Amino acid sequence: MSIRARPELYLLVTLAVLCLGLSTASPEFLTPGNLLDLLRNYSLLGVLALGELVVLISGGIDVSFMAVATVAQYVMGSFIATYQVPSAPLGLGLAVLVGMILGIGNALLISATGVHPVIVTIATLNLNYGILIFITGGRWIHNLPVAFLNFGQQNIWTGTTSEGTVYGLSNLTVMWLGLLLLTWWILKYTIWGRWIYAMGGNPEAARRAGIDLVRTRLLVYRYMGGLSGVAAFIQTQLTQMVQTNALVGRELDVLAAAILGGASITGGSGTVWGATLGVLIVAVIRNGLILLKVSSYLHEVVIGCVLAIAAAVAALYRLGPTTRGTRELPT
Repeated sequence: MSIRARPELYLLVTLAVLCLGLSTASPEFLTPGNLLDLLRNYSLLGVLALGELVVLISGGIDVSFMAVATVAQYVMGSFIATYQVPSAPLGLGLAVLVGMILGIGNALLISATGVHPVIVTIATLNLNYGILIFITGGRWIHNLPVAFLNFGQQNIWTGTTSEGTVYGLSNLTVMWLGLLLLTWWILKYTIWGRWIYAMGGNPEAARRAGIDLVRTRLLVYRYMGGLSGVAAFIQTQLTQMVQTNALVGRELDVLAAAILGGASITGGSGTVWGATLGVLIVAVIRNGLILLKVSSYLHEVVIGCVLAIAAAVAALYRLGPTTRGTRELPT
């Protein structure tokens, strides 16, 4: 695919135009503090978009990840609060473990029933979230140790503006960037990545080539579940508490970012960089609307219009020369 036909190019142009327009409308937008806060606040969306990207490339889809993250968050929060455990790595590990177990459950149900993944994951979304609310009564957890919550308040690097305002690169942003590189490496350089693309592109051909589809599906949904666990940890650090009703219902932002970035709902295509640009477009739009003091009732309307236009442009150019009535000779 030529560089002109890559959707990432047009997403990058869209992002640049948005940033230029918002910087003109609001001088606060391009300040280091605002941009670094934006990356920190949308690290949750970024991590989940990476997991959904992998699922979409494999030819599947997962809409249960917010419920998985909510369950993982509550299990982690209950353990940390009950025993007053100050260790952030231990809490993160527990959330990831819970998320991976629930992700494996999704994969096993899809493989055993043969039902389309969207139906299965809608079912597990309601099942996981319903059981959690029934058991907990929707109670929030507030008494988390300060030492545990400090992780999300710390920065890897800090700076100061000429006015004396302190800003920094958050631990949470670094986690997102690290997982971005890990996901890129898995998809591009490992045999697992080749299996995932092959299964999404043509499952029957992949099976005949000797790829174990059940094993690959387990890998994909386990990875999605693990990243949901990471998102659970990030959400806890961002809000400094465990909220049972804060995540479920936000699935469309994640799906929009992944699909906007070039991931096909039919499988076999998509890149980490495209999904990341999709996340950044969603983040910049929401941040800009807040800075411009646009009514919250109009946020979804504006976001929907911009995403629709950007997705249409990316899809048009992804079709390449065929849209202009020409053919390319095979190489």
